Amino acid sequence: MAQYAMAFDYELCINCRACEVACKEENGIIRGADKHRLWIEIQENGADFSDLSQYSEEFLPKQCNQCTNAFCEAVCPVDAISHDKNGIVITSADACILCMKCIEACPYHARYVDDERKFVDKCIFCSDTRLARGETTVACQVTCPAKLRYFGDIDDENSEISRVLKTREYIQFPFGNNIPHLYYLKPLT
Repeated sequence: MAQYAMAFDYELCINCRACEVACKEENGIIRGADKHRLWIEIQENGADFSDLSQYSEEFLPKQCNQCTNAFCEAVCPVDAISHDKNGIVITSADACILCMKCIEACPYHARYVDDERKFVDKCIFCSDTRLARGETTVACQVTCPAKLRYFGDIDDENSEISRVLKTREYIQFPFGNNIPHLYYLKPLT
């Protein structure tokens, strides 16, 4: 089993939101939808990511953290949430009963109700589209003009993300024992 993850060189973010548009296009999400799958948050004083305030200019990419011990999975009463072969937290649309417990349990506010398909959705690292076709990149990464996203299997020491995480300091935002797989790279300067 692999363990896919994403790292952000977030200080490069220019808030163009190309990642949001690419994600929505790739996944058939209404373009005007707010905070669906991924979003760019404007850093404000006292924000929950205040540990980054000494580094960040203004903008922070946010999405599901693909936790190893996902709180959303633990609270789902019908086992609609699981990890796929790539370590990606996925939700079965057919099994989801829209109880919203996973939305309440997610400390990253990454889940939302997909009103069209009637289930609770979130970022799944393009596992059902790009990864399923054998591609090794995700839509948000490919479209980013600043090239601030690194994606891949952190268990593969030759992957781009593994190489970056070996050479750069980073911050994660764990809650309890959830073990998130998003990494915010500290600036080089």
